[in-house]
Amino acid sequence: MERWWRTLTAYISRPIRSSIWLYKPLLWAIKKRDGFYRSLSEQALNQQIEHVGHELKRLGLTHKLTIEAFALIREVAGRELGMWHFDSQILGGLSILHGNIGQMQTGEGKTLTATLPVAAAALAGVPTHVVTVNDYLTERDAELMLPVYQRLGLSLGVVIQGLSLAERKQQYAKDIVYCTNNELAFDYLKDCIQLGQFDQSLQLHALRSMPSKHSSMLDNLMLRGLHFAVVDEADGVFMDEATTPLVISGDSTPQQEQTEMYMQAYEVGSKLVNEQHFRIHKHARQIEFTAVGEEFIQELTESFGPLWHGRVRRIELVKQALTATHLFIRDRHYLVDDGQVIIIDEHTGRRMPDRTWEQGLHQLIEIKEGCELSDPRVTLASISFQNFFRFYHHLSGMTGTADEVKSEFWRVYELPVVDVPTHKRSKRRQLGESICFTQEQKWREIVTRIKVLQSESERPILVGTQSLKDSEWLSGLLNHQGISHQVLNARQDEAEAEIVALAGLASKVTIATSMAGRGTDIKLEPRVEAQGGLHVIVTGLHDSSRVDSN
Repeated sequence: MERWWRTLTAYISRPIRSSIWLYKPLLWAIKKRDGFYRSLSEQALNQQIEHVGHELKRLGLTHKLTIEAFALIREVAGRELGMWHFDSQILGGLSILHGNIGQMQTGEGKTLTATLPVAAAALAGVPTHVVTVNDYLTERDAELMLPVYQRLGLSLGVVIQGLSLAERKQQYAKDIVYCTNNELAFDYLKDCIQLGQFDQSLQLHALRSMPSKHSSMLDNLMLRGLHFAVVDEADGVFMDEATTPLVISGDSTPQQEQTEMYMQAYEVGSKLVNEQHFRIHKHARQIEFTAVGEEFIQELTESFGPLWHGRVRRIELVKQALTATHLFIRDRHYLVDDGQVIIIDEHTGRRMPDRTWEQGLHQLIEIKEGCELSDPRVTLASISFQNFFRFYHHLSGMTGTADEVKSEFWRVYELPVVDVPTHKRSKRRQLGESICFTQEQKWREIVTRIKVLQSESERPILVGTQSLKDSEWLSGLLNHQGISHQVLNARQDEAEAEIVALAGLASKVTIATSMAGRGTDIKLEPRVEAQGGLHVIVTGLHDSSRVDSN
């Protein structure tokens, strides 16, 4: 009954929460406090910080205290960073604080916007997580906003790859934690393993009320619960990666029978003929066997061991072998580095060295590439991003591309989308598409276009490709023409910060896979900006126009 009532009230309030006009009176009230805060001396401002923090912890984020907190944080940001929040950023911060997805266009300053709801919640004593999509953004955003949080008396933690368990626990104990969605979710799973039979939503108050025998268990947990989260690039995390399985696995004892079974499955698959024994559905990424194919598989495996006697298991093994052969493409879905198969994240274009495919698929791809077979793994805990983020008491996010998935945000997460107006009119010009009849013609036109642009001005050029293979193919063509350039894909993802930092320089050409570098700032030289800014070439359209916008 309680759940039904909560759903009903959320549905009724949706159009109200998603209206930007709901937050305009709050904006005006915050701006009215400008005069008061500008007049304060440094000592008086420190006293006001202490007073507002005390009141927020005592009363919570009431209407009046929200106004006071935002005005205070805005003044602190102005004094510490030289950046006072624009009206659009205040509206974005208010929409996030009220549990919405704030849709803010590229260049509107989402990093600074986040300080308003994040610092307000932290001042009220709520453990707060700021979630980004990669380590580079996590460290960059935390470093940029650190002076604001320090002046407000708030501690700041940063969780990235490579930290020990003790270091992670220390960082999660801070008032505000900047982290990636991957690190956060996997640390949550590690806590779930520690909790064992207890509820996955980490309702730690229940454990703390139990006898002292559970104190050692609590001491080993990293997270302080899932209270308040602001997710940057929310559509990528909540939608594109929603059903991505996050799995913590342990080593299992490799069995000779299992290794032999994978080798046999790959051998059988290599003897089957497309369209005669099976059909490939590339869009659905599925293999379908014909009746002739199933009979042929049975004939080929009659002399194999008992693991092959069951029809369902037999068909599944060969299907995995064909999937590895025909549906997983080197340098698009994975790369081979130093004899190891490393997964490429389809959504970010980045290497995922700690992930492996399940149900023998990883081992079958290793056979395909002539690599040494890795040991099979046993699943200890798993969850999807969709289920993980729905555990938060307060969830919100920011993105520049939410329109296309507005209904999904509501249906899955009960998060309305608030379209935040821009601070200034956009200068971006979007040109038309050019349709080519062959791949050769397309690449030839792109190279010609780059040469023409370079002859006309010093504008930097960013070329977005759909796969690692495409990026390296184009790189080869540019090398042949003597055009200097940088490449950002899964092979160079560790140098992302350096490559992106150079992408806005005069006459610079950068090739990047579709989602590599998402969320990063490309700083333009003044003379480049005067000539028209960055020129972007997209080498192919995605199924989703939202990805093209990114």
